[in-house]
Amino acid sequence: MAHIGVTPNPKVMSVAKMACVTSVFIASCTPTLDEIDHQKPNIIFIFADDMGYGDVGALNPEGRIHTPALDNMVQNGLTFSSAHASASVCTPSRYGLLTGRYAYRTSAAARGVWGFNEPVIEPEKETIASLLKKVGYTTAVTGKWHLGLGWQTKDGAKAELDEISGYSNVDYSLEVDNGPNDYGFDYSFILPASLDIPPYMFLRDHKVIDPDIILTTEIYPDRMPDTEYSWDKKHSNEHAVYWEKGVWWRLGEMSRSFRIENAQPEIIEDGIRFIEKQAVENPDDSFFLYIPLTGPHTPWVPREQFEGKSEIGLYGDFVMDIDDFVGRIQQTLVKHSIHDNTMLVFASDNGGYWPQEEIDLHNHDSNWGRTGQKGDVWDGGHRIPLIITWPEHIEKATEYHHLISLTDFFATFAELTDQKMDDDMGDDSFSFLHVLNGETEKPTRQSMIHNSSRDMYSIRIDGWKYIEGLGSGGFTYPYFEEAETGGAQGQLYRIASDSLESENVYLAYPDRVQALKRKLEGLIDETERVVYKK
Repeated sequence: MAHIGVTPNPKVMSVAKMACVTSVFIASCTPTLDEIDHQKPNIIFIFADDMGYGDVGALNPEGRIHTPALDNMVQNGLTFSSAHASASVCTPSRYGLLTGRYAYRTSAAARGVWGFNEPVIEPEKETIASLLKKVGYTTAVTGKWHLGLGWQTKDGAKAELDEISGYSNVDYSLEVDNGPNDYGFDYSFILPASLDIPPYMFLRDHKVIDPDIILTTEIYPDRMPDTEYSWDKKHSNEHAVYWEKGVWWRLGEMSRSFRIENAQPEIIEDGIRFIEKQAVENPDDSFFLYIPLTGPHTPWVPREQFEGKSEIGLYGDFVMDIDDFVGRIQQTLVKHSIHDNTMLVFASDNGGYWPQEEIDLHNHDSNWGRTGQKGDVWDGGHRIPLIITWPEHIEKATEYHHLISLTDFFATFAELTDQKMDDDMGDDSFSFLHVLNGETEKPTRQSMIHNSSRDMYSIRIDGWKYIEGLGSGGFTYPYFEEAETGGAQGQLYRIASDSLESENVYLAYPDRVQALKRKLEGLIDETERVVYKK
């Protein structure tokens, strides 16, 4: 394995041993896992899409979005102030969460996928779902997959989309031959990719629910009479549906019964049905439910009761809608008396897509406290909200300020269920079970790698962050900058004291630059890299 940094990885430490360690370092009324003598906790992981740290009301003193359900989680749970996705866009972040591995370890995952790409998770790799399934968990995913599917086609060729006509060569009457059920999920109800990427349909256990296929434009006009273009128009073309800022999706195939505006509500309803089924029919069995949402990623389509409810337009309305879904899940757990022994996790796959234009317009910073946005190599691109409640085990509001990655859930769940991790599992995962046990002053890891949407990489170690080039490497202009003769060739920040990455000290610390550069290149030089034009 290629772990970076000096933090020991407690992969093989048993729950009992961790409890003993905890008792040495802290005196806490929080019960250790050994003291909880019944079934392992249910785990529900709600994964927002493109939601920034600053969009949670309780985490942003200057925020302008009301999020009572998420605020309740903060007030009664464990909040991570320095949690990061390993990448600043969808697919590599999701790959990292499920496998405990950086996406650069497989070029397919590092590059991201569209709706018709093949699966990016290697068949032989464990996921957090297969890991939990081994010890008796019933596992399910309801929501956005975006990790590739094994589509079967009409002509036997590789699945692909004709962007002009909007049609593909996929035979939707056939089951996909590779998907979430092959990666440890007993049950799946999924959207193939993002809600602005075709095809638009739901699959249940690898089968398209409604194979009666039409084009999106048969239901949705491509323009409205009062359409006004904004900064996000660059992501669509003349064939796409574009109504206003944040309300657009690409031309493509859609199940006749599918509706863009109903997708996220249907995902939540299916997730709640799963919870209720488990609570009623299998009350003595633990379950794991992964709910990757479609929002607040574009298109911004909040339910009618939330339109106009926030102070910052449709985006804020959509975040409030998501917060209501979180509240509904909390209520479902209480209703079925499984709230106390359920670990409820809320996180996002990357930072918010919220450019400076929106900050200036609404006086709201989706990525509050950091520079940059989704796609960027700067911390605003990958710092995320991460909140965990578990009433039976986390008894009061707690904050953890040390570094955490989404990849770390793999090792944490392994230790939680007393499973030994083999050398080919969770290469980049460090258990933070000690944090759940109350050790909030103990670091989990010292280092982390990040990659941007345009294949710019960075590495952070011991309070420093090195970036291999100039510019954001993502969605914020300039994406890349040419280095001046004799000037800085990349970026170096004292991230421990300069969280906004405002002062590039690259030229002041040449030895540190070279050491971090060698470290980074030594880890990723064997990976096929994408080359973007500047």
